[in-house]
Amino acid sequence: MTNDPLTEAIERAAEIVRAGGLVAYPTEAVFGLGCDPTLDATVERLLHLKRRPRDKGLILIAAAFNQLDPFLDTLTPAQMQRVNQTWPGPVTWLIPASRDASPLLRGNHDTLAVRITAHPVAAELCRLAGGALVSTSANIGGELPATNAVEVRQIFGDKLDFVLEAPVGDNAGPTEIRDVITGRVIRAG
Repeated sequence: MTNDPLTEAIERAAEIVRAGGLVAYPTEAVFGLGCDPTLDATVERLLHLKRRPRDKGLILIAAAFNQLDPFLDTLTPAQMQRVNQTWPGPVTWLIPASRDASPLLRGNHDTLAVRITAHPVAAELCRLAGGALVSTSANIGGELPATNAVEVRQIFGDKLDFVLEAPVGDNAGPTEIRDVITGRVIRAG
């Protein structure tokens, strides 16, 4: 451990994620709720807490593409080039999901929404947790997302295992979403 409070907080959040916990952390524009995407029980807990329908699917963030590999089908070189031109950064891609990707992550879709985050705290959390994280906005479905740790606590009280206090990025709104097959923008950023 180090004496830097932020580093210690990231290490603690990663430890909680690895132990099956649910954490809140800053992303490019808002606070996110996250957990280990391979633990269906924790993903279910997250969906219940947000009151998010299972059919919508969730976003995964990662520090590097290899953290996303277990959840995705293989991309063509042209698709990979298209994705790499925007990462790390605030573009989320819809990429065909692997057969093994949980329906809790995909929802009623054949694709999975994924992003290599450029937010330094979120990226370090992924590195220390050892893989991709579920990343969904810290809000109750249909309400405005939290943009700081105080708002997270106002919304969720003590129902989270940890809130990682650090500033969100400079993005004014949610990340852009694009389809890797067509290149089409699904949601403007």
